[in-house]
Amino acid sequence: MRFDVISLFPAMFRALEDEGVIARALAQGVAELHLWNPRDYALDPHRTVDDRPYGGGPGMVMKVAPLRSALEAARAEAPESRVAYLSPQGRLLDQGEMATIAQASGWILIAGRYEGIDERLIDDWVDEEWSIGDYVLSGGELPAMVVMDAVIRLLPGALGHADSAREDSYVDGLLDHPHYTRPSEIDGRSVPSVLLSGDHGAIERWRLGQALGRTWLRRPDLLQRRSLSKVEQALLDQFILAHQDAG
Repeated sequence: MRFDVISLFPAMFRALEDEGVIARALAQGVAELHLWNPRDYALDPHRTVDDRPYGGGPGMVMKVAPLRSALEAARAEAPESRVAYLSPQGRLLDQGEMATIAQASGWILIAGRYEGIDERLIDDWVDEEWSIGDYVLSGGELPAMVVMDAVIRLLPGALGHADSAREDSYVDGLLDHPHYTRPSEIDGRSVPSVLLSGDHGAIERWRLGQALGRTWLRRPDLLQRRSLSKVEQALLDQFILAHQDAG
């Protein structure tokens, strides 16, 4: 998958290129990242990319011309890619949305700054507006990186184990189950015995029950969106009963 990012601060994306799973995926060609700075397309001596808003008010607004030229350059190299603008006014993304985004061949991501970008550019160019949460950040670079991270890890070959992405939180509409590693006992606290049993069926049931229980405790809204099977409901009931007895 190809990502083209329109940003006034392209150096911020070195974090993705230099470290971790996404850096490895980029190095291996699982995904591509191309950066476009609107300042490179501003024609005045000061390379101006923003101006005061019509109607008054605080802050500045990103101008159409430099952004449009950057978009045209990106579109010339990625004609099949759709354009998304990272914005607090956008549709709130979740894991299901990320899976849908991952099915495209490429995305041109606009990372806005200041008070935002001229609405006329949104009307003419933008296919999607996305938000990563109900809060305001200084710019669209961090949301763009969040989207890239969440999407690239879903691509074949991005993770070391093919099942890793499938077992993440939210993939099945649930939070993840607890994880443990060696040693089996630390400060008198032992790993749940079922995980040491070698009974893979029992382990899977325990993990599902824990995932259901954690979701019930921490994100009950997710359970309201999900229809539980009889097995899942029974496992959740067991978790709730054990939780109430322990409390």
